Amino acid sequence: MRPKAPLVTFSFERREPREHDVVIDIQYCGICHSDIHQAREEWGEATFPMVPGHEIVGTVKAVGSKVKRFKVGDRAGVGCFVDSCRACPECQRGQEQYCSVLTSWTYNGREQDQLTPTYGGYSERIVVDENYVLRMPENLPADGSAPLLCAGITLYSPLKHWGAGPGKKVAIVGLGGLGHMGVKLAHALGAEVTVLSQSNRKAQDAKRLGADHFYATSDPETFAKLERHFDLIVNTVSADINWNDYLKLLKVDGAMIVVGIPEKENAVAAASIVMGRRTLAGSAIGGIEETQEMLDFCGQHNIVSDIEVIPIQKVNEAYERVLKSDVRYRFVIDMASLKQR
Repeated sequence: MRPKAPLVTFSFERREPREHDVVIDIQYCGICHSDIHQAREEWGEATFPMVPGHEIVGTVKAVGSKVKRFKVGDRAGVGCFVDSCRACPECQRGQEQYCSVLTSWTYNGREQDQLTPTYGGYSERIVVDENYVLRMPENLPADGSAPLLCAGITLYSPLKHWGAGPGKKVAIVGLGGLGHMGVKLAHALGAEVTVLSQSNRKAQDAKRLGADHFYATSDPETFAKLERHFDLIVNTVSADINWNDYLKLLKVDGAMIVVGIPEKENAVAAASIVMGRRTLAGSAIGGIEETQEMLDFCGQHNIVSDIEVIPIQKVNEAYERVLKSDVRYRFVIDMASLKQR
């Protein structure tokens, strides 16, 4: 495929398994909005041909001679990266996604030799070092758990890090693929959950997902009513919104965490954070240990993504529907459809 061109069939060979590698037959792969950004080269120069997909669930087909954590037949997952340097301070802290040397992204990246391109989960199988493979909860459906590997950890990490739980008032900005996972997770963590969305269109859905309250941000009274109300706000949208308006909704010592990346730069008035000792921070996915913690948590609380399963032949149509917000709430590709040529 070429930048901005429709996805087409592409044949390639995975590497021969090494002694610590796990070979996974892919059953399902979620579609993330970042797949579209990268396939259309909207986040800077990309490497083509590209095979997107970093919400991968499948079954272990083979293991290397020194693999200890997986055996043939296990359910396994692969998220947004497949390796890192393992030696830098970030990797040593279990924050491999912030590796200061080289994070090997699952696709549109390079392996640690800095030469070999990585290809993602819109494919039949993948070969990954066991240290970067996740154990998927056996009690959860494989298709619905695929988006946990990106959308799930993207919300779980900031919710946990900034202490969402009983007695805390948490707002989730946006109710899309990320936001709906934020509602489910914050609710399961015991927080009082409010959804802030542009219109009332998804109000009933928000309550079904676990929200205690819902407010339309198109209503000017919303911001006046909720001033100094929240302990934590997680902004999941990449739309151009005024962060200053949302910062004023935080209590003293509250925090707003950004997980969606807007196309335009966002100016923040110093007074919005100074007058209230508020925090504005960002968060990106999570490390391997934290992602496994999130998966185990979801298994305990029966949390999966709300999905629409599609064959690979409809992937280009799905991309267009994602851009129109025409999905509740994530697409997942049934990779068995690859055999239907």
